[in-house]
Amino acid sequence: MTETLLTIPGYQTIDRIYNGSRTQVYRAISESDRQPVAIKILQSEYPTFNELVQFRNQYTITKNLDLTGIVKPLKLVNYRNSFALVMEDFGGISLAEYAALHQLSIEEFLAIAIQIIQVLEGFYRNRIIHKDIKPQNILINPQTKTNKTDRL
Repeated sequence: MTETLLTIPGYQTIDRIYNGSRTQVYRAISESDRQPVAIKILQSEYPTFNELVQFRNQYTITKNLDLTGIVKPLKLVNYRNSFALVMEDFGGISLAEYAALHQLSIEEFLAIAIQIIQVLEGFYRNRIIHKDIKPQNILINPQTKTNKTDRL
C-alpha cells in the first residue's frame, strides 16, 4: 500500500519521518528557496480547541526563544482544520532511533546528555516546562552529533 504524503502549497514533501499518537512529522523542501524543512501536523482531522491552542503556543513560544538546541520554527500555516508547523530541518533523527542503530560509548553518551541538560537549563531560565521529554522527541544529527528538541 502506498503512503499518501502531505500536500501543503509551497512545499514538496519527501517522506514521513515520525508518526506518533498526536502528531506526524514530514521532511520536505521549500519550493521558494529549496531549503529542507520539517513539517509537523496534528494527527486528528478535527482537533479540539485545546489541541489547536497548544500547537499554536508551541510555535509562538519557540519562535521568540533564543536558545540553541531547539528546532527553530519558520512559520505556522493553515492546514485543513488545523495548522502545519514548518520548522528547520537540520538532518536529525530521533535519539531513540540513533541509540538503536549505534552502540553509544560513555563519552558519546555524556556529550549528548550535557547538550540535553543545557537545553533544559535554557528552558528553566525562560520559565518553560518541557512536557514530554523522551528519546523520541530529542533529535540528533548522525554526522555532527548535535541534538535538538522539537517539542514543548
